[in-house]
Amino acid sequence: MNVDPVEIKKFDSLAQRWWDRNGEFRPLHDINEIRVRFISKHTKIPGSTVLDVGCGGGILTESLANLGAIPTGIDPAQGPLTVAKLHAVEMGLQDRIRYLQTTAEELAKDEKQFDVVTAMEIVEHVPDFAETVRALASLTKPGGNVFLSTINRKPIAYVVAILGAEYVLNVLPRGTHEYRKFIKPSELAQAARNAHLSVQRVQGYRYNPIMRSTSLVPDASVNYFLHAQKL
Repeated sequence: MNVDPVEIKKFDSLAQRWWDRNGEFRPLHDINEIRVRFISKHTKIPGSTVLDVGCGGGILTESLANLGAIPTGIDPAQGPLTVAKLHAVEMGLQDRIRYLQTTAEELAKDEKQFDVVTAMEIVEHVPDFAETVRALASLTKPGGNVFLSTINRKPIAYVVAILGAEYVLNVLPRGTHEYRKFIKPSELAQAARNAHLSVQRVQGYRYNPIMRSTSLVPDASVNYFLHAQKL
């Protein structure tokens, strides 16, 4: 399986705090709105079948369900999925969202496809991101849309995402990211094209952890989205 056991253990150990908006996953809550805005701008959400890969505790999954999507959330870690299922019950969404403990690569073997596939802040945590992108492509219906977000492998990203976020501001647990696993937009775009996806756009976004605000920006030197379409 294309998973890193150390990464799985890391997120499993923090599972119970996934929905604490002021805890370790505070940044995921803060950037969720801009994720949803970017996805909604470039594809139709209501009535669409959506696969949220690496869904964790279900922050994005629930937001898409609330917009009328029919979402499936998958994650290889059991802890966050348990939290996601419980939170869905609390929000009355248990009949709308399906959660599965699996990976994109494993689910792709079932030959099921979705209108929209999302993989947010996931590809920098797997051993072979190109393999994951291939799985995402096979899980997408022809004409469907794939949305990814990750961190650029540039020195400024190391300063902002690791030194700043993990060691100075402490808004992320130390060790959340490894610089060598960051992915340049050109590398991710090439992996998408190799998987027969047509890259539509690369869009940078900025997160201010002090103000807890986000904005879309032309500069993709730190955080960025990639939107691709299945040929």
